[in-house]
Amino acid sequence: MFTLRKVTLLVALSSSCISPLVIADSDVTLDSLVVTGTRSETSLLDLAGNTAKVTEKDIDFVHADHISEVINRLPGVMIQRGNGQEHLTSIRSPVLSGGAGAGSFLYLEDGVPMRAAGFANVNGLFEANTEQAGGIEVVRGPGSALYGSNAVHGLINVLSRAPSLDLERSIDVSAGPHDLYETKATVSDTIGNQAYRFSINGTHDGGYVDDSGFDQQKMTFRHDYYGEKDTFKTVFNAANLNQETAGYTPGFEAYKNTGKSKINANPDAYRNAKSARLSTRWDHELTDSSYFSLTPYVRYTEMDFLMHFLPGTPVEKNDHRSAGLLAAYYKDLEGGHKVIFGTDVEYTQGSLSEIQTDPRTLFGKYPPGTHYDYDVDATVIAPYVHTEWQVADKTRITAGARYEYTRYEYDNNVSNGLAPGSSTLFRPADSTDNFSNFSPKLGLTQFLTEDTSAFINLARGNRAPQTTDLYRSRLESNTSLTADSETIDSIEVGVRKVGDGIQYEATTFYMKKRHYFFRDTADNNVPDGKTQHYGIELSAFSPIGEQFDLGGSFTYARHQYDFEHAGSDPLGSDSISNGDDISAAPRQLANIRFGWNFMPKSRAELEWIHVGRYYTDSGNTHSYDGHDLLNLRTSYQVSNSLAVYGEISNLLNTEYAERADYNYVNAFNKTDRYFVGEERGLHVGASYSF
Repeated sequence: MFTLRKVTLLVALSSSCISPLVIADSDVTLDSLVVTGTRSETSLLDLAGNTAKVTEKDIDFVHADHISEVINRLPGVMIQRGNGQEHLTSIRSPVLSGGAGAGSFLYLEDGVPMRAAGFANVNGLFEANTEQAGGIEVVRGPGSALYGSNAVHGLINVLSRAPSLDLERSIDVSAGPHDLYETKATVSDTIGNQAYRFSINGTHDGGYVDDSGFDQQKMTFRHDYYGEKDTFKTVFNAANLNQETAGYTPGFEAYKNTGKSKINANPDAYRNAKSARLSTRWDHELTDSSYFSLTPYVRYTEMDFLMHFLPGTPVEKNDHRSAGLLAAYYKDLEGGHKVIFGTDVEYTQGSLSEIQTDPRTLFGKYPPGTHYDYDVDATVIAPYVHTEWQVADKTRITAGARYEYTRYEYDNNVSNGLAPGSSTLFRPADSTDNFSNFSPKLGLTQFLTEDTSAFINLARGNRAPQTTDLYRSRLESNTSLTADSETIDSIEVGVRKVGDGIQYEATTFYMKKRHYFFRDTADNNVPDGKTQHYGIELSAFSPIGEQFDLGGSFTYARHQYDFEHAGSDPLGSDSISNGDDISAAPRQLANIRFGWNFMPKSRAELEWIHVGRYYTDSGNTHSYDGHDLLNLRTSYQVSNSLAVYGEISNLLNTEYAERADYNYVNAFNKTDRYFVGEERGLHVGASYSF
């Protein structure tokens, strides 16, 4: 059984066309395969829940300069680009920032968390080598029992590109507006029962806004070994970013003023980040129907940046070092049943400091000096069980549960209580904090035809508080705030069709969240919010004749506060009423693509992007009208070795904002502020294989 499993895995990973997957010299067509739902390859039709995928083919065609350009093609997902490589994420949620944004989404590489759960980064996707990935899978809503903290609103799993079966060498160069240059190279081969791939890329961006830009380098090395009973997959990733950051452009509809939109309001802002991760997955076949998997890993990350989005613009420095192990036992039972028992263990040492050099006290909120300086040791232990039961010929039930224990040992390196000169910055005394969370899951899949299935999925997601939620408080009074574990309960119902002809998935969902810890428009922490989320997500793809196709996604969703909060702004920008829309939560999202395969291995595509209107403050007093964009892409295979490609981004030269909000632009006033979208630009490139 598991010998066949390995062959299937090799075929799936080495193919550049995922859906449908056709084996050469055979009339067998396999369903689309994903790995995130069960940590092993699984047919989409069998999943009791959703998993959307950006394929290797999509990644190579889009040639994204930013992760948002490729992942926003999926339903229920919106990455809002900041400046440079910065971004904020939405998956079945508003676009979340701060600790809420960092802790609500789990970012993985080959199933291994890219950061420790309590030390997440809202910009965490820039640490992944998405430019040369073998695919990106997204689970919308709470993760299954196999995934724990931070898989609250969803998770993103970046899959490393598999080694090639024969020697492969290629180099890719591209250029775009404002001195944007990128180089990518890869070499790969399989020799006997061992295979490898080494990929590296570097990007220089001169910056769309004055006095901005970045240099970034990434590399991935993967080695696979296939034995009779053992397989090993070792992956090493490293990334470096040096960025001169442009902050928000202030002023109502400033994005419509071309001259003003290119002025950098924070010319001293920057972000420097380094990261490295190493993991090895060992699968050992025990019997024809069982095997175990062990994945030890280590990670290191460090970052320092000017907090240009806060009054006083302090500098934050943070780092953490982790070692962990993912262990699982897989067993196939008679009758088509399956069980997985596993335990995830991780230990992390982390630190954070926040220091302001601006000499102003900023109304007593942000005094000069050290705001925070602390160390945290974190331990996570999480046993889980995942089961699948074939209760009838076309009916499958999935049930699972996860218990997660989190322990933080916190050491404050400065004085306890309020920071000197501040009325809001609170430093707790040394403490040890423990959190226990339980996440059940129950799902049902019903096959309607051979290529169509329906599903219903009930799941709970939760997370221990981020360390910044606990130990970097911002208060309205001299009272410490206590963050609790955030919990979300979800139900979703959907139907999907894969295979030949029209492919589609339609899903509707409803979620309620408790203990929502966030920062309001007045920059104060709110510790115990409640929210509700519901909507419908559609995705489809259809060939039109032999050369044309139409595909895309559409989302309608409401994300609402489910509690009352008085706020402190007399104008009401941070006052919350039950039923108000959460800020940065557009109700409509759409991405529609019309493709033309005008020659073998050559394609043109017209893309329409729609972002609906959304409120920019928690009091629903200010809003952004949304936007519509057109992008035109093409790729032409000149020869077996050479391909050229190009893109006209923002084809109609629309004036728009990548992100809009209403908040402090300095210590003295709040206003509308924007990360301005780029005007029309031409991107060209070429790829050569040898």
